[in-house]
Amino acid sequence: MSRIEFLVIDPQNDFCSPEKDPNGNFRAALHVDGVEDDMQRLAQLLESVSGSRSLGDVHVTLDTHHTFHVANPAYWVDKDLKHPDPFTIITVDDVEQGRWRARFSQMQGWALHYVKSLAQKGRYPLCIWPPHCRIGTWGAQIYEPILQALDQIESVSPSIPLVDFVTKGSNFQTEHYGAVMAEVEDPADPSTRLNVPLITSLQNADFILIAGEALSHCVANTVRDVAANFGEDNVKKMVLIDGCASPVKGFEQLAQDFVTEMTGRGMLVKSVDDVQAMFI
Repeated sequence: MSRIEFLVIDPQNDFCSPEKDPNGNFRAALHVDGVEDDMQRLAQLLESVSGSRSLGDVHVTLDTHHTFHVANPAYWVDKDLKHPDPFTIITVDDVEQGRWRARFSQMQGWALHYVKSLAQKGRYPLCIWPPHCRIGTWGAQIYEPILQALDQIESVSPSIPLVDFVTKGSNFQTEHYGAVMAEVEDPADPSTRLNVPLITSLQNADFILIAGEALSHCVANTVRDVAANFGEDNVKKMVLIDGCASPVKGFEQLAQDFVTEMTGRGMLVKSVDDVQAMFI
């Protein structure tokens, strides 16, 4: 009998909730287009396989941020002490030339080190995001349909504990898109290093089902980082669930590049129906 584990990335209100304010704007700080359908399909899938003898651990990652964070406006100022707008890209040249600097002078050295490290890594430049998934807020909470599905899994599972909640992003000095490690390690903070227990659990699975938000960033980086610490044969265990993950608007090409890259390395893409048929 196969052991099948889920890796559900950041199913939180600030990405997933369709609620709107009185002006018709999304209450979610970083709403992902198409997410309601993604999460409805995922919730139904989770509920349908709860209690299956094939179901192993369900790993749920949770973005967990401070308002003051290296990828948020509050961290940075220009020469007029104005903060950058969301979606501003800050490069090494911007920091070296003083177009953007750390709000607090004692952090300027780290700020330059950080953007240089991102450039060397070559994955993403520093993008300033709307403050989201702030610790203790509504936006950081799990989207209700997913929470209900997780509750059902824990209620009927033949083994406990089953749902493994993996927090990431609470270190304000580094981004933590992927659940496995931060984008730039903070030497003083072990939580920014490789998450060995998560990698070990996933290595013991026969299949790893991947879903969540957003496909362009946190899903992509989690999968890439897992694959980098897996060995190529284990990449074939990974199954992206089609229709259960979408990109941040404007970053669709990043999502497509990720899928092309990882399917080329052996990752599978399966429909919800095909995934459901894997369980007994």
